[in-house]
Amino acid sequence: MQETQVEMTVFEAILARRCVRNYTERVVDLGAIHILLEAAIHGPTALHEEPWTFAIIRDKELLKDISDYAKPLFAGELQIAGRAPGSFTEPDFNIFYDASTLILICSKQTGSCVAADCWLAAENLMLAACAMKLGSCVIGAALTALNTPDIKVKLNIPEEFSIIVPIILGYPNGETPPTRRKKPVIITLTS
Repeated sequence: MQETQVEMTVFEAILARRCVRNYTERVVDLGAIHILLEAAIHGPTALHEEPWTFAIIRDKELLKDISDYAKPLFAGELQIAGRAPGSFTEPDFNIFYDASTLILICSKQTGSCVAADCWLAAENLMLAACAMKLGSCVIGAALTALNTPDIKVKLNIPEEFSIIVPIILGYPNGETPPTRRKKPVIITLTS
């Protein structure tokens, strides 16, 4: 079976998708990344705006540099919120969990639905990754750093673009167990 073939129903992918934080050294090939981007751009979009653009980072040294830049920023945000910084203060901790690829969903558009559209594209991408036996995880802790002028310059992202969703991608190293989910809370049900 080719690694880009999908043999899962959508509901199976929804139930199987995990936030993977442990990856092998194997690099995701560009063919697979293009399939994932195709899935992403088929996400729902308000007013057919399609506000998303993508940046793909596969340079592990650059990812490590961004991680080192992002950790103290996020640790500071956690402290301001009254939370312990945890792993974010450890020198060897990699905010991207040593994944081989970081996909950034960006937009230069503004408006009430731009972020929602980008997040819907992200969900399509992550479900497709799961169906292709790839792991993914949103790394919200990197957002502040990724949107700084210094990092945008390093990534060749024009100043007018905002990074909305950072997603790591790679081959899982072992199984990621499911987490328990709360039952849906229904506040209104009309007939």
